[in-house]
Amino acid sequence: MPPLAERLRPQTLDQFIGQKHLVGDNAILRQMIESGRIASFILWGPPGVGKTTLAKIIANKLDRPFYTLSAVSSGVKDVREVIEKSKSNRIFTQSGNPILFIDEIHRFSKSQQDSLLGAVENGTVTLIGATTENPSFEVITPLLSRCQVYVLKPLDNNDLLELAERAIKTDVELKTREIVLDETEALLRFSGGDARKLLNILELVVAAEPEGTVHFTNEVVTERLQQNPMAYDKDGEMHYDIISAFIKSIRGSDPDAAVYWLARMVAGGEDPKFIARRMLISAAEDIGLANPNALLLANACFDALQKIGWPEGRIILSETAVYLASSPKSNSAYLAIEDAQALVERTGNLPVPLHLRNSPTKLMKDLNYGKNYKYSHDFPNHFVDQQFMPDELTKERIWKVQNNPAESKLGEWLRILWKGKY
Repeated sequence: MPPLAERLRPQTLDQFIGQKHLVGDNAILRQMIESGRIASFILWGPPGVGKTTLAKIIANKLDRPFYTLSAVSSGVKDVREVIEKSKSNRIFTQSGNPILFIDEIHRFSKSQQDSLLGAVENGTVTLIGATTENPSFEVITPLLSRCQVYVLKPLDNNDLLELAERAIKTDVELKTREIVLDETEALLRFSGGDARKLLNILELVVAAEPEGTVHFTNEVVTERLQQNPMAYDKDGEMHYDIISAFIKSIRGSDPDAAVYWLARMVAGGEDPKFIARRMLISAAEDIGLANPNALLLANACFDALQKIGWPEGRIILSETAVYLASSPKSNSAYLAIEDAQALVERTGNLPVPLHLRNSPTKLMKDLNYGKNYKYSHDFPNHFVDQQFMPDELTKERIWKVQNNPAESKLGEWLRILWKGKY
């Protein structure tokens, strides 16, 4: 019998749980699917949130030829064969362009993605791609420009509980058992927004109790998963739980733990570029101005990986992880952009002060655009005290100096320039 996750896979949009921003009433994907007018798009989101299911619902809903390729096992030859079949099918069908679904499209090489361009551009096929990786990094720009990207979110707790109740009540196997959800915290926590994980955990716990009532408690779920650590989607656990531990170890200045979790990811076959990108983010978010060289090293790590390849690339990842974990920490840059975005949200589109505006035309100059602007380099220390914030925000402080040597030095210099502002 197929696994529970496959048995419970939705066949229609009305059965689909989650992603209301895409498939809820009047949402963009629902309108597209119900109208039958499908444009090429890419679904980006973590595992177990419905990417493949949406593609299969489209296949069931539309009267069009539907082809599926997996980027793990398909090459340029397979892509070209589908394109040739699509050209032939267009001659005999009036229902619309054939649809090509490519799962894990981020694993396609540049040449494989190049082979799709012409067919997508001229409408030979309508492409639907699915990826767990940021398409900005993993999909070539020409192909990305021909596709809309839709972001799928992890399922929230209400969605997961709805799915669990549906499985218990409707699945051909589970509905024959007495199953009681006494506690759900561990079930939801280990699922991590992933529908497949949730259903795998349900199936695992029920299978461990062949007779009698199955009581789901936090203790039972935790115990069963400790006994079967890979029973509920090793790839998802490796991809999200361990990368979380890795980044938190860097943030917590523990190089031993950082390299340990790095080794776990290497052993699990994690994409090295994914690890490098997360270290780039950590260098800016967690280390920031306390050691600006961290961002430079993390960026060099990302570039070097692409030149060196594997397995030697693991040494570069290790060097960077140790350096980041050992660096002094500051999140002042992260907090600054968070506060600035909140300020913009609260205050709206405030006008730029006239003296800061560009004045490329005579009309703009007549309207005093740029008038009285002082060119900083004409003054001592390349600084002159003038207003740079909108009139309403002159007293706002956004970047706040944190207590580390590098930022203290920056703050001291700014206090000299601005006479105590910082």
